[in-house]
Amino acid sequence: MVPVFLKKLLLYSTGHTYSNLSRLFLRLFTGIMFMQFGIRQWTYFNDISHTMVGVMGMSGETTLVLMIIIEIVCSTLIIVGLFSRLAVLPPLVTMIIAENVLLKSMDVAPEMLFSTQPGYVPILFIGIFVYMLLAGPGKVSLDYLISIKLLDSDIQAQDELDKA
Repeated sequence: MVPVFLKKLLLYSTGHTYSNLSRLFLRLFTGIMFMQFGIRQWTYFNDISHTMVGVMGMSGETTLVLMIIIEIVCSTLIIVGLFSRLAVLPPLVTMIIAENVLLKSMDVAPEMLFSTQPGYVPILFIGIFVYMLLAGPGKVSLDYLISIKLLDSDIQAQDELDKA
């Protein structure tokens, strides 16, 4: 026989997902992790800029500046949940390019593509950013507060039109 507390735990946990809290946690965690890369690159800019690989015809220094801006600005937007779905697009593209650059610079066997060795961080961020793009920011975000305000103003405007 299953103990009552275990039954309540299992039944309660299957019916309540806490998806908004989960999305908040994922936004905060990912935003902070991604931002620390930008801050670290900004801090060691002079050391990194000489070895940075240029992408899409840009110099290594220009690529680094663009990456720092994307990592800091987009991370901030993701953390606060403002323009969340748009804010994940630049980092998503950046991580796809980074993964491409890493794979081209390494002589990687096909069976090693899903390795957990250093250098495979971009693929982790790609997965997280795709999830965020699909799931949205959740109710604990500025996006949600703005949408509620916009919906409320639309309802009030419709009510005024109905009265007239």
